[in-house]
Amino acid sequence: MSELIDLDPASSDPPYEQLRSRITALARSGELAPHTRLPAVRRLAGDLNVAPGTVARAYRELEAAGVVETRGRLGTFIVGADAASDPARELAAEYARRVTALGVSPERALDLARAALWAPPS
Repeated sequence: MSELIDLDPASSDPPYEQLRSRITALARSGELAPHTRLPAVRRLAGDLNVAPGTVARAYRELEAAGVVETRGRLGTFIVGADAASDPARELAAEYARRVTALGVSPERALDLARAALWAPPS
């Protein structure tokens, strides 16, 4: 799989974000079919010459976005197309696109989302 991923060290995006974005694009395009098993964190980190924490963070964010699911010791897999049609996931993706267009950092966007979720109802 590392042959499908090219991280740009000169990019302003951190490596975990480049990895997350690339796997998402591969899953959406069908180049990574549903139920495809992704490499183990340490293996992919070694293949890409990045720290294991970089791959682990990308995998965590992919799982939170519903692109992958972790099945314990069995590994991490691309989710099926049926999971991609989740309305809540679609709204979250729209939020991510909008705040990114505004130049908001992922950390700040998450803080804003958390604050909105925990705010008392109007």
